[in-house]
Amino acid sequence: MSRSERLFDLLHALRRHRRPVSGKALAEETGVSIRTLYRDIASLQAMGAAIDGEPGIGYVLKPGFLLPPLMFTPEEIEAMVLGSRWVAERADDRLRQAALSALSRIAAVLPADLRDDLDASALLVGPGAAIPADTVDPALLRKVIRTERKVTLVYRDRNGATSQRVVWPFALAFFDTVRMLLAWCELRQGFRHFRTDRIASVTPLDVRYPRRRQALLKEWRAAEGISRQQD
Repeated sequence: MSRSERLFDLLHALRRHRRPVSGKALAEETGVSIRTLYRDIASLQAMGAAIDGEPGIGYVLKPGFLLPPLMFTPEEIEAMVLGSRWVAERADDRLRQAALSALSRIAAVLPADLRDDLDASALLVGPGAAIPADTVDPALLRKVIRTERKVTLVYRDRNGATSQRVVWPFALAFFDTVRMLLAWCELRQGFRHFRTDRIASVTPLDVRYPRRRQALLKEWRAAEGISRQQD
């Protein structure tokens, strides 16, 4: 969960309580540590939220606080709308719903004139070729990428032959007709690209891979590029 999402969730949690609520209860309700909760409360207070209270006593939000309106140029709004519409048209169901939800959240805090620009955007996404259905839930692939976990893949190559291998997934690439999982393959000892529609199963392992995701992505960009080493 991003910091902005945490702050929104904390703000909503505070609004649900009319009486002071303890930091421990708020931390449990929002799914964060007590230390993170204290930092987030301080962040909201710095943004102007009238949150009364202190550790050991409890917190209450005075009515009337809204996060400051988000300001974008017309081109930034068009970019957000076009990108969200592309995701809604071409990605899986969970990303589609997330894109639409994100647009709704942004629209809710935009000034009226900019909200009109967002609603009236004339940039459309045309129909694309059908994307082969995935056997594995794409949300699982995104989760193991975010958490930097090794996984065991069962994979079918272009000839239908299957293999099992341990990989370090670090990115997903979206094309009009296919999605690719980018990973370091322990079997091949190198970067490999796996079509997601050919992944028969994914088993997350309870171990993080030894290098950070950002480092792997940087090495991949320098060494390979998207067009090479597809299995």
